[in-house]
Amino acid sequence: MAIQSLRSPISLPIMSSLHSKPISKLPSNLSSSSIASAFFTRLKSNFTSVSPIFRPPLRAASGVTDSVTDYGEDIGEILGDVSIFTASGERVQFSDLWDQNDGIAAVVLLRHFGCVCCWELATALKEAKPRFDAAGVKLVAVGVGTPDKARILATRLPFPMECLYADPERKAYDVLGLYFGLGRTFFNPASAKVFSRFKELREATKNYTIQATPEDRSSVLQQGGTFVFRGKKLLYGRKDEGTGDHPSLDDVINVCCKATVA
Repeated sequence: MAIQSLRSPISLPIMSSLHSKPISKLPSNLSSSSIASAFFTRLKSNFTSVSPIFRPPLRAASGVTDSVTDYGEDIGEILGDVSIFTASGERVQFSDLWDQNDGIAAVVLLRHFGCVCCWELATALKEAKPRFDAAGVKLVAVGVGTPDKARILATRLPFPMECLYADPERKAYDVLGLYFGLGRTFFNPASAKVFSRFKELREATKNYTIQATPEDRSSVLQQGGTFVFRGKKLLYGRKDEGTGDHPSLDDVINVCCKATVA
């Protein structure tokens, strides 16, 4: 299976004002409410002003029958060769993260560690972890950024570090063909669903800091995805269409539970 990068060169000055300054110069005392408010204001204004020509088709709402057919049978082998980092900074390969024969793993790729929507998703994953554990499922959460950025999320959210991994070069994202670009990040109608979860997002970002954003600011244009593997076999795959467009964790856990009794 050929790996083709979905990245494209983009002039970053046209990005959201949230990332218009070098990360090192941003004040450390920015409140989560002001950052989240600015993000949603910009996102909402884009939905009302952007021409429909920039809006890609919206995937069907069901998360259970998504894009397994988008991948070859060897996707587990290819992903297994990808090296990433633990939150503590140790280099590991995907093939080392769960039993490659019969083990069930839910692999959730966040956007990046400074994304407010990813703090909300990480909170939901933390709350759902006992359900994954009860089903005998290994939870693997990956974010774009260096291990020190991962540790910021892990300590401030907080989130279990043993489940958290960093992919600073977006290798796994490229292998899985996850979406990347300005249109997906700010203009996709699928992103509008975050407005229905504002209460959860506000709660999740009480200790949020924009300092968790990767130094490589092009990374803020990366979208995530959710995958379930049994050994090396992909059972479920869903690419996030836009920012905050993650699936129902109930759907993901149902897929995992069915796999454990198959």
